Formats: sequence, structure tokens, C-alpha cells
Amino acid sequence: MSHIALVTLVVRDYDEALGFYTDALGFELVEDTDRGDGSRWIVVRPRGTEGTGLLLARAKDEVQSASVGAQTGGRVGFFLHTEDFAGDHARMVAAGVRFLEEPRHEVYGSVAVFEDLYGNRWDLLQPA
Repeated sequence: MSHIALVTLVVRDYDEALGFYTDALGFELVEDTDRGDGSRWIVVRPRGTEGTGLLLARAKDEVQSASVGAQTGGRVGFFLHTEDFAGDHARMVAAGVRFLEEPRHEVYGSVAVFEDLYGNRWDLLQPA
């Protein structure tokens, strides 16, 4: 095994999720395929990378809908690395991304926790 290719993120609506990840976070759309049954295979990932992508999967029932925004039990579950913390933080704030704290400068790097449009918590992190 060489790497984790995709991580599924259960979302409320394909287009609103796609808009948030591509517009507010600046991710690129890798694939958007209609599966013919009302579902789509949508993969996004940070622009210019070849690593792990997010599979945006629309909730199909009440159980899945209940997990939207709480997929990691309120913990930070996603870690977005950057080489330009200040620039990316400013761009994301201007795009309306909700940060839960002011940037911190820790031994391990610069970090700030933000929420995606559903409330899932992320770290924006520039490692030291």
C-alpha cells in the first residue's frame, strides 16, 4: 500500500459543498461524475497537489444526515498544511471561512482552527 487516496466527507448538498471547497478553500475539482442514480462522484483536493483527496458524498438517509458536520465528534479531524500561513489565512477569512480562534504560533508551527460549512473542524497549519 502506498497512500490513502480518498477520505469521504458526508455533505448535505453536492453543489454547496463543492462551492465551499473550491471557492472558499481554493481546492481544485479533480472529478465530478454523474453516477446515473442521482448521486455523483465528486473529488476535490488542495490545488496543485497529487495527494489525498476528499470524496464529497451526499447523505442518503437520516443516519448519514445526522453525521454531517460531526464526523469526528467535534474534534479537529482534518489538517490542511500550507507554506503560506498568513496569506492563506487572510484569503480564507476574506472568503468567509469561520475561524474559531486567532492564529497561534506553537513549537510545531503556525495554526488556527476553522470550520467548514457544516461545522467539521480543521487545522490550517504551517509546520515549523
